[in-house]
Amino acid sequence: MTTDSTGKASASSRANAPLREAVRLGLIGLVALAVIVIPVGWLVAGSHGLWGALIGLALGGLFVLTTALLVLFTASLPATTAGAVMLGGWLLKVLIALGVLFALRGATFYDSGVFGMVVIAALVVLLGAETYGVIRTRVPYVDDPADEQKDRSDTE
Repeated sequence: MTTDSTGKASASSRANAPLREAVRLGLIGLVALAVIVIPVGWLVAGSHGLWGALIGLALGGLFVLTTALLVLFTASLPATTAGAVMLGGWLLKVLIALGVLFALRGATFYDSGVFGMVVIAALVVLLGAETYGVIRTRVPYVDDPADEQKDRSDTE
C-alpha cells in the first residue's frame, strides 16, 4: 500500500484494497482446502487420490487466482488494455486446462473422481473466498479532494 507524506493511503491503493483482499483470502482458502482434500484423497484412493487432489488443487487454483491477479495488476491500465489482458489470460487458462486434461487422458497414476471433486471444490471455495474479500473490504466512495490535488501535483 502506498502512502503520502501524511501517512494516508493513496487513492489508487485504496481502490485496489478489495482486489488484494480477494487474492489474500483466495490463497488462504486454497491452503485450507489443501489441508482437507489431500488427506481425504489419500484415504479414499491411496496415492492415486493424493495425486488427483494435488492436480485438482493446482488446476482449480490456477483458474481462479490468476483471474484475480490479472484484475489486480491491470486495474490501473486503460479499460481496453485491461480487457485484452483479461481475454488473453482467459484464453491461456483454457488452453492450459485443455492441455492438462489431454495429457491426463488415460493416465492411471491419479484418481479421476478425486480430481474432479477437488477441482469443483477449489472453484467454489476460491470464488467464495474472493467474493467475501471484495464484499467485506471497506473502500470510501468519495476521495478526499486534497488527496486528488496531491496526486495530480506529484505526477506533474
